[in-house]
Parts: sequence; C-alpha cells; structure tokens
Amino acid sequence: MLTKIALLALSAQQIAAFPSYLSEVFLNKRNAELAAAGSPCPHIAAELAKRQAPGVTPPFDAAEQYVSNTGANVFVPPGPTDQRGPCPGLNAMANHGYLPHSGVGTIDDFINGCQTAFGMGADLADFLAVYGAIFDGDLTSYSIGGPAAGLNLLGLLGTPEGLSGSHNKYEGDVSPTRGDLYQYGNDYLLQLSQFSALYELGQQNGNSIDLAVLTAYRTTRFQESVSQNPYFFNAPFSGVAAQPAAWSFIYRFMANKSAEHPEGLLTGDVLKSFYSITGDYPNFKYTPGHEAFPDNWYKRNPADYYTIPYLAVDTLAMALQHTEFLSVGGNTGTTNSFTGVDPAALTGGVFTAQNLLQGNNLICFGFEASLQAAPDILSGLYVNTAAALSKLTGAVSKATSGLGCPQLSSLNTAQFSKYPGYTKLSTAGNY
Repeated sequence: MLTKIALLALSAQQIAAFPSYLSEVFLNKRNAELAAAGSPCPHIAAELAKRQAPGVTPPFDAAEQYVSNTGANVFVPPGPTDQRGPCPGLNAMANHGYLPHSGVGTIDDFINGCQTAFGMGADLADFLAVYGAIFDGDLTSYSIGGPAAGLNLLGLLGTPEGLSGSHNKYEGDVSPTRGDLYQYGNDYLLQLSQFSALYELGQQNGNSIDLAVLTAYRTTRFQESVSQNPYFFNAPFSGVAAQPAAWSFIYRFMANKSAEHPEGLLTGDVLKSFYSITGDYPNFKYTPGHEAFPDNWYKRNPADYYTIPYLAVDTLAMALQHTEFLSVGGNTGTTNSFTGVDPAALTGGVFTAQNLLQGNNLICFGFEASLQAAPDILSGLYVNTAAALSKLTGAVSKATSGLGCPQLSSLNTAQFSKYPGYTKLSTAGNY
C-alpha cells in the first residue's frame, strides 16, 4: 500500500491547492517536473522499490516477536501519582512494565523499552529519548505525562512539564486523536470524535488502519486545524518531523505482525486496546491512561526495526501526496488564515521549496531546525543552556549521520512573529 501511495504520479489535479508559499511552489513548478518525469521522486521510488523487491518481506518469528501482557507484564492501571500523557504507546508501556509504572523514565528506560515493546530502531529510540529528556525533563529523565516529582531540578528554571506540557516543542497540533491545545484547552486527552473518525475509516477499509487510511485522515485533521484553531502553528520540528512520526507510528508500531501479515495488520480492536477505548462503535468509552497491549500481539522483527531512514521514507511518501504537510507556518489569529513561511528565508537558503523533497532533506530539515531553534527554547528552561545544547547537538549529529544533510547553521525565527501559536508559547518558555 505504501508503494501505491508514494508512486502515484502527482499532478495539479491530484493535490488540492493550499494557502501556503510552499504548496504554491510545488503546484506551479516542482509538481509539473515530477509528473513529466513519470516518477514522483527518484529517491523515494528507489527506496520503496527496494523494500518491495522479492525476498525483502520482513521475517516473522513468533517467539522472538511476541510481546507479553501477562506475568511480569500484566496490565496494572495507573495510580493517582502515576503519569500518563499524550502518547498511547508510552502509556501502554508504563501500564505493562516496559517503562517504569510511574511514567517517569531515564533515557535508557525509553531506549530499551521502545525496542523491547515495539521494535523501534536504536537510532530513532535514542534521539527521541534524548530529545524528551532535554526539552521535557532534567537532561537524564522525563515524564510521559505532566510535571513529576523526583527529577533533578538543579540548573532548571522550574519543574519540567513532561510530554503533556511540550506543545510545539515535541507534541504539536494535527494529532490523530488528541485535540489542538488552543482548541480544546489540553493536548493530552483523547477526543472521541477524532478516534471514531479514524476507526470508521479503518472499517471502510476492510477493518484495516493502514498508511493510506492514516494519510487520508491526516489530511482531514490538518484542514480541521486550519479551519477551527486560530492559533494553529506548524513548527519545523513538531510539525514537519514529529507530526508525521505520530501518524506513521500508529501503523508501523501498533499493527499486529503475523506469518500472514509480517508487515502488520491493524484492526479496529487492536486500535481500541492501544487507545484505551471500550464499547462498540459508535458508542465508545475512553478511560484516560488505561492504554494496553492486546492479547496475542507481536511487534516488529529485529531484522525490520523501524529506524530514522525508514521514518524518512514514510514522511516523504506522505508529503509527496499532500504538500501542505510541508508548510511551516500557521494561522495568524483567526481561523482559515494559514500563512506559510518561505523555507529559503527561514533557513538562509539552505533549504528551499525546490530542494525539500530531494534526498533526505525533509527529515534533515526537521532535525536540524530543532537544533537551531533550541537556544531560544532552552533559555526559558535552564539557568545555563550549555549542557542541554551540547547534548542536543550530539543527538542531532548522531541522528542525521549518513543522511547527507545540508548544514543548517541558523534559523530566522523572526519569521514566526506573526503567528500567535508561536508567540504565545515562546513567551511562556515553550516553543
């Protein structure tokens, strides 16, 4: 299905016009070039062809891939002081002992847990764990929910907010099941209307929530943020890099692997378990923090762990169909006022509308922008930002090594001054 998505020949008729600088450029120039060439992008076409070649189907080993939800990993609901937040996968891991039950873990806890429970590649697990510890914790640990006791507050200006307080630093708008912060007042509780819409799309697809379903619903959610959230802001990292991960992770990690479906099949019942939903459609009930691993559930094979290059392929495949996903910018204080930022003006010409879909530039842009924007963000979190910046520099360098990234040395964040979704958060020490 991913191949069918990514190898579609793009045309102006296939992609709806979107009110942003980037989308206009692609509709008027890049898109025509791709259609004329008969292939959406040589890089993505080659990568996907390799994955679809004979013999590349992931192996399945039931004993190696089984994820227990019994014994030491039996479900234990969170207590009154345990943290649960916006990520259903992390919540389920804490409920089953693949993370500390408190919901507060060290960098190593997150790296080891994400590999053991879901089959996340070490490179991706390492970056996400370090990033969370820097922006949502105390450089060594962080909470999957809100502020938590027990963290080392030395050198911090206040108590770390955890993932639930990481809006547009880590978590962002256009979530599959969580509401936009300034639309609902929180960004960590599931919205039943959104879950139900995704579930229904899966039922219409033969009880299968795959990348095609997720890409279609992401398009809907993006437009909902534009039309309903006056403070919608699509940031360089949380929007362009973390947002597609939040969508692709649903299928790539939650789909149940088997000999029949080695790449995974994500049914409605499995989705309900991971999102703490009971009842029958449309009469669902959501119990916050009770996310659980389903019975007889199998993760990714170690030979097919989900790595940063794999994420780059999925991110690009989605963007090739819907160029609005690439648009850094946001609403300017009213709904339907989305205005995009010229990536060349934002990055000093390092990344442009013409080169973002070349090679690995899209994922490179997201990672490198997170580093260049960090000084402003971290100045609101730490008394001295040197240690945090050093740690982040190492994490970004490690994550992008081998991707052939252009070197981004600065980010013109003054371009964001017209977006209240950015300024409201930056004045509070967030991004």
